[in-house]
Amino acid sequence: MTLATLSEVLQPALKQGYAVAGLVTLGWEEMRAYVTAAEAEDVPVILQAGPSCRAHTPLPVLGAMFRNLAEAASVPVVAHLDHGYTFDECKEALDSGFTSLMFDGSRKPLAQNIEQTARIAEMAHAAGISCEGEIGFVGYSGGENSAGTDPQEAAKFARESGVDAMAISVGNVHLQQDKEGGLDEPRIRAIEAVTEVPLVIHGGSGVPVAQRNSLARGSKICKFNIGTELRMAFGEALRQSVNKDASRFDRVQLLQDTHEPVFEATRRVLRAFKGDDA
Repeated sequence: MTLATLSEVLQPALKQGYAVAGLVTLGWEEMRAYVTAAEAEDVPVILQAGPSCRAHTPLPVLGAMFRNLAEAASVPVVAHLDHGYTFDECKEALDSGFTSLMFDGSRKPLAQNIEQTARIAEMAHAAGISCEGEIGFVGYSGGENSAGTDPQEAAKFARESGVDAMAISVGNVHLQQDKEGGLDEPRIRAIEAVTEVPLVIHGGSGVPVAQRNSLARGSKICKFNIGTELRMAFGEALRQSVNKDASRFDRVQLLQDTHEPVFEATRRVLRAFKGDDA
């Protein structure tokens, strides 16, 4: 069994100069493709259950699916709750076999964010698993605007919350479909200078691949969350499968056609995060 905690995959990345992909899941088909791609690239992978995934499938089912994949995998697999918004939701994920809890208090005042995140981190550590927190709100493409992370607030948050990884807002945006933007590297360097906690980029699909690669090798960013990019690959593959034969109706047959395109797209994503020795 290669089920791992977030710390178990991020601490080596921090020390050795690479990053690990946090891949946003919506169902069994892409989860399986993600793990198969990670095995092909011989890298760890973080399977992430975000709010839309949890709205579709209950946490206990997701936990069982993640653990089932991890048991057969040849690489470390993290079962990660992404954007947990309440203590009860995080507790349910822990009870469902998740090995990492991300509590998102980024919309809250700093003191409240620290207090609530610290409570989640304490619960996670008592159970032998990891906790990720967020300081500085990361916005959404076509929706809420980001509020960039203040380096001094980040230092205080990292010190007082006890998190194992810290998501920051440095020009990244959730749900971005193009890669025309880029991250604010001076702000990243300012945050790096005041904390030793592994850093996380949410909305990684919008970050140019060259910048992903350079930051993975040359910064304290150890985790990039990738969702939209791979959802687009899945959607295009499913659309082609449905359209190529109007007489087909079996969902298993249709969904099987998504595996190879998502597998290949995931391999391309994972390669950008490898270190110099890969």
